[in-house]
Amino acid sequence: MKALFLGLGLLLTGCATMAPPPTYTNPVIDADFPDPAVVRAEDGTFYVYATQGGEPMRNIQAARSQDLARWEPLADVLPVKPGWASRTQDFWAPDVVRRGNRWLLYYSAKPDAALTDDKRGLCLAVATASRPEGPFTDKGSPLLCGESFVNIDPFVFDDSATGKTWLYWGSGFGPIKVQELSVDGLGFAAGSKPVELVSVIRTEDAREYRRLVEGAWVTARDGWYYLFFSGDNCCGPKAHYATMVARSRSATGPFEVRDRPLYLVLEASQRWVAPGHNSVIRDDKGTDWILYHAVDARRPRTNSSDDMNTRRVMLLDRLEWVDGWPRIRALSPTETAQPGPVIRR
Repeated sequence: MKALFLGLGLLLTGCATMAPPPTYTNPVIDADFPDPAVVRAEDGTFYVYATQGGEPMRNIQAARSQDLARWEPLADVLPVKPGWASRTQDFWAPDVVRRGNRWLLYYSAKPDAALTDDKRGLCLAVATASRPEGPFTDKGSPLLCGESFVNIDPFVFDDSATGKTWLYWGSGFGPIKVQELSVDGLGFAAGSKPVELVSVIRTEDAREYRRLVEGAWVTARDGWYYLFFSGDNCCGPKAHYATMVARSRSATGPFEVRDRPLYLVLEASQRWVAPGHNSVIRDDKGTDWILYHAVDARRPRTNSSDDMNTRRVMLLDRLEWVDGWPRIRALSPTETAQPGPVIRR
């Protein structure tokens, strides 16, 4: 189960103590680590997974932490590419959940067929492992394929209200969608169909972030389902990106998206460019934290030959809730030392 909330095992042991929160300063991972997705294991360790990259190159990047502020890089958690995508790159935006005694890694990848057919776009995929650090092995075939980059950014949510598990995904100038997964998580539930949740706004207004929507992440609070998402251009010379939120009384919507700028959770500052594609996790004091990537304007690329705004480092900030809506206090990433999450030991 995704550890969005405090693990009951830690609460019931009686011997765990509340550790003083660490002080941290962004970024918490100062390397290209885009699209971070966080999960907590039963032993209390946090794991975060990211899009392909690193030195040496990893198909799926990962790191682990005891406090969400200090991270140790891990080896490639998907060291062997799937047979259907063995000759391509573009392994993007993973999400990891636990199912019984195994872990499931959801991600998107470009199939080998795209090398000879320019109409073939990225696919959603799933791989399994016995440990959160992998190695994960693809199930052997993609979940869903389509044109362009429509089928990317998978996120899995266990809905305690219905007992169902939902897969959210979407980008490519299409809507964010959701569909029920099978009990084993390796496919869609029989008879299920995708439901469209949040759509793009077709406008020439360059200030509008919803000209593209992607990076779904859902969390539940006080009877509401909050759908975080990002847009409109993650990176490159014309990067223009921010994190937004919608809410609903149901995991499958309809979701309310407030008018701009009220839908914003965070956006760029002079220091931090194009912040977005987030995950959310709760510490042991009940405080929600958001992990996301952004470009440091002082070092916008890894190598001098790279495009501008392509070195997306990982940041951490506290979420506050105002009138039933989440946001970062200043609506932009913090730049000074901050008290970190409270974690039981």
